[in-house]
Amino acid sequence: MDVRASAQLLASVREATLAGDVPPKPPRPVIGASWRRALRGGVDPETGLHDVPLGTDELEYRRQSTPLGDVLPLLRDGLHSVADGAGHIMLVTDPEGRVLWRDGGLATRKSLADRLGFAEGATWAEDVVGTNAIGTALVTRSPLQVHSAEHFVRSLHGWTCAAAPLHDPRDGRLLGVVNVTGPAATAHPASLSLVSAVAQVAEGELRSRHWAAVERLRSVAAPLLARMDGQALAVDRNGWVAAVTGMAPPDRLTLPVAVRDGQVWLPSLGLCSVEPLPGGWLVRVGGRERAPGASQVVLDVSRPRNWAVTVTGAAGSWAQQLSPRHAELLFVLAVHREGRTAAELAGDLFGDPSRTVTVRAELSRLRRNLAGVLAHRPYRFADGVDVQLVRPHHPLDLLPHSHAPAVLAARV
Repeated sequence: MDVRASAQLLASVREATLAGDVPPKPPRPVIGASWRRALRGGVDPETGLHDVPLGTDELEYRRQSTPLGDVLPLLRDGLHSVADGAGHIMLVTDPEGRVLWRDGGLATRKSLADRLGFAEGATWAEDVVGTNAIGTALVTRSPLQVHSAEHFVRSLHGWTCAAAPLHDPRDGRLLGVVNVTGPAATAHPASLSLVSAVAQVAEGELRSRHWAAVERLRSVAAPLLARMDGQALAVDRNGWVAAVTGMAPPDRLTLPVAVRDGQVWLPSLGLCSVEPLPGGWLVRVGGRERAPGASQVVLDVSRPRNWAVTVTGAAGSWAQQLSPRHAELLFVLAVHREGRTAAELAGDLFGDPSRTVTVRAELSRLRRNLAGVLAHRPYRFADGVDVQLVRPHHPLDLLPHSHAPAVLAARV
């Protein structure tokens, strides 16, 4: 969704909110799963767990380190007037649930900060305060509203909150959430729709800024590439391709976690040399020797978010963060080492064996990034690769965002 369409959506939802003509949403079973996680984690239902807020220096560092600061005025414009009018407060957190910014009426801010701990630097992660919109949205990676007694901690039963996750369009990384919280008595059924719309607008703005940066890199790199022989690309810090010469342009390269000048092996290109450019890297493709094969793959799905695959081979090792869908796919393939057909994977992920087109498209993207790691006919990890699957300590914590039948079965 582009910025204009997002803004139109936001305007329509805001009008509906003020008019009071949006019906409430039905309760979600995700609340029950969140309560079970809180019980297993030993969260005190009366007070939650004790946590020390961030110090001033650390809070400022996190504010400066996140792209969310760039869209903070947009978030405030979208939510402040509605939240303030209803006696609510707007909060923006980082991926750990730490409150980076808050906004709203002075009386509400003091009330929430003093009574509930909504101070800047405080944490609202599930493992500290149990079920709440901020922490549970971070786990499920989806918008949700937690109303009154749906909160795990009893002191929150007089409040309602709606939150939506915010993602970095450059790499899909979870940046945090935007949240509106206030008294349950003044809760509006359209709050969740409004917060979700604002999050879409903010992500659209981040996407526009990203492509503007790619265009600036292209203007710098294009004259350089025009004078080069052989194959070369200019990519931004996240691997998005700005310009190319001597080869078909890919959309994006998978770069190592820490890129440095010099020789580097890239999964899709083989041995390359890398040089810095303003806002990115110049990648010169080396010889056409066969790319070294992978010897070990470690798939880590042990955390409630931030799943990763680490590949080790003759050229060293590299890691890549996984999207929720790719984490599900690789988990199924790690469990079924003999391989799965597209129809079987469609049943594993969607409960519908006919959705093979979606499965093939996702695996095509995965195989571009994991060259030499994944094979097909059937889809599987390549022969000779040692695959290690790192699961969470408790089965119920496996990919908590997922509703895939294969994942649900593995949580038993």
